[in-house]
Amino acid sequence: MNLSEVFLGLIAVAVLATAIGQVAAVIFAARAVRRLGETVGRLEKDVRPIITNVQAMSADAARATALATAQVERAERLLNDVAQRVEETMSTVQRTILGPARDGMAILSAVKAAFGAFRDLSGRSRPKPAAAPVPVAVPDPGDDDHASFIG
Repeated sequence: MNLSEVFLGLIAVAVLATAIGQVAAVIFAARAVRRLGETVGRLEKDVRPIITNVQAMSADAARATALATAQVERAERLLNDVAQRVEETMSTVQRTILGPARDGMAILSAVKAAFGAFRDLSGRSRPKPAAAPVPVAVPDPGDDDHASFIG
């Protein structure tokens, strides 16, 4: 055997080994892809109920938010109505009670002033007793302290 046939045999063995390695790599890759597909399928199968529950919870939360918003708006309308009615009631009280009360106080003040005027008129017609003169304090001539006092 000559040297070129030996090298040719070595090349053939190397090509065969490379081909076997490539076939083995393709088989391992195919198995890995199949396992990955099975894993993704199981994961999708396990996650699907979770996604369904999350969607249901989201719908419930949206419905609860809508109801809460409606309740807040209803409460706001109620408070506005109550405030308006209180204001109307206060206006009515002022018109029906305080207005006549002011008029009554004015009439009462007029009657009081009239009685006061009649009393003053009747008091002037009577002679008043003469008032005694108020004595004036005279300083003591022997007391020299008052002249030196500076105040």
